[in-house]
Amino acid sequence: MTKYQFGLVGKDINYSFSKSYFIDKFQKLNLVDFSYENLDFQKIEEFPEYIEQNRNICGLNVTIPYKEAIIPYLDKLSKIATEIGAVNTIKISKSGKLKGFNTDYIGFQKSIKSLLNVNHKKALILGTGGASKAVAYALKQLEIPYLLVSRSTNVDAIGYNQVNEKTFEEFHIIINCTPLGTFPNTNSCPEIPYENFTPKHIAFDLIYNPAETLFLKKAKEQGAVIKNGLEMLTIQAEKSWEIWGI
Repeated sequence: MTKYQFGLVGKDINYSFSKSYFIDKFQKLNLVDFSYENLDFQKIEEFPEYIEQNRNICGLNVTIPYKEAIIPYLDKLSKIATEIGAVNTIKISKSGKLKGFNTDYIGFQKSIKSLLNVNHKKALILGTGGASKAVAYALKQLEIPYLLVSRSTNVDAIGYNQVNEKTFEEFHIIINCTPLGTFPNTNSCPEIPYENFTPKHIAFDLIYNPAETLFLKKAKEQGAVIKNGLEMLTIQAEKSWEIWGI
């Protein structure tokens, strides 16, 4: 049995970047007793049984759709993960205690910072899940006001049918935090009026596979600056490794 086990908790995650990234990292560092697996759970209720049966687990990453749902199964959260309300990294102590962290916000913050200029004053966040919560936290740190867009209008978010030309005039950073457009369903994208993108806009997609989603392609056609989630993912992965402290 591998001495140091790591993995990614998610659903339908065969496409995942994390496994190949960390296996490559282990090989480069000559860490022969290390392994990384995709833990594809159809229901989050499968998680505690897996932990019970795999005592060599040292650390985990968490992806869609479990960044919020996993929290009740953890023993403790970092202060920032508590504030965000979502977890994408778990450290497991020698005593078996599980502590949740969020490194997504660091990845996003560092990844978008180089794109920002004086006209990028407000952001529109598409989606209201765990990833969007980390993005919202990062934007707060950058002192950039934001507005959430949800499939259903509520106190905290507007509906997609409310996004119009005026919205684009006010918000020059548009961030896709939904899974729409992820491989293999590459022909989908959030329903927004893409004709309103301009060269003054940033279109940022947390998705990295494909490298250019339909969301990014449509924004680029209007001259927008575009960026996918690969750099963000790399930064958050390295932060996870640092947290695991192996």
